[in-house]
Amino acid sequence: MILQDITHIRTTPERIFDFFREMEANYRAWHPDHLGFRWVAGRELREGVVFAFEERIAGKLLKKRVGFTRVVPGRHLEFAPTSWLVRLFLPRMLFRVEPEADGCRLTAEIHLRVGPLAARLQRRELGAVRRHMREEGENMQRLLEGVSS
Repeated sequence: MILQDITHIRTTPERIFDFFREMEANYRAWHPDHLGFRWVAGRELREGVVFAFEERIAGKLLKKRVGFTRVVPGRHLEFAPTSWLVRLFLPRMLFRVEPEADGCRLTAEIHLRVGPLAARLQRRELGAVRRHMREEGENMQRLLEGVSS
């Protein structure tokens, strides 16, 4: 199962990557349910760098420790949990940036390994994650377009 959100942002791919590069400063402003972000090993947008974040979704505190697994500057950021056990159910998350005539298309994806029964039982939580992703896209659009206008 892939949860996906697509947002059009009137800015450059470089500005979007700068936003991610400065995540320690931007994380809490990005979404009101974001609680904390820290670089664990490295501070760059490159493969192997590890970071941790905390957020509240559907009333639950979620703590993730992840590492970049694929980075294409200005185009693609992919990361996965550092725990092999968590990775069984959450193999990867990514942000893809595609330039368009008047800005960029930002695609966010969360790849999950859940069967139809689990998806049905967890539909409230999955709906909250989808809503959170949409809000993140809208908030990033507001933050980046407000600064670049």
